[in-house]
Amino acid sequence: MEFLSGSPRNLPSGLENELAAYRYKVFVEKLGWELNTPIGYERDQFDKPDTVYVIARNSRKEIIGCSRLLPTTEPYLLSEVFPELLNGNHPPSSPYIWEISRFSALDLNASALEKQRGSLSSVVAAGLLKESINYLAQYNVKTIVTVSPLAVERLIKGLGYKVHRGGPPVLVDGHPVIACIIDVR
Repeated sequence: MEFLSGSPRNLPSGLENELAAYRYKVFVEKLGWELNTPIGYERDQFDKPDTVYVIARNSRKEIIGCSRLLPTTEPYLLSEVFPELLNGNHPPSSPYIWEISRFSALDLNASALEKQRGSLSSVVAAGLLKESINYLAQYNVKTIVTVSPLAVERLIKGLGYKVHRGGPPVLVDGHPVIACIIDVR
């Protein structure tokens, strides 16, 4: 498994389009999110030329996971789309607080046995989170926020990070979602 990090101009040619296709398969086809996006290509208003991505690929160079890193000094998913997850508090805005969004650790081409075990996805998820945090260290990031299902909160705690909720879970498309606030100091 390899990890690639950076903005589109720093990533290999064509990888941004592969990532958009991967995200469509994960978030629209698999998870059933209703997003206003072209068929086969998932991007939103937060995917800009300077947006940072962390991408996990297998030995065949297929994307098996991704995360998107956004500074909270600009519009980001939690502040613009899900502020209700903060229980009435203002969304953070600081150069030392960034958001991880569009986080996925799903190998779309994994065998049935690998999918049943689920072990590969947890290894990829742990690696993606660590790679994302390592990338953000260059910006002296102290805190990461996410909009996440409850399982991601368990993963973060299981990796030893201090995490708390921005507010109680809120049902989004029938699934409980929370704002995770992660201390990475």
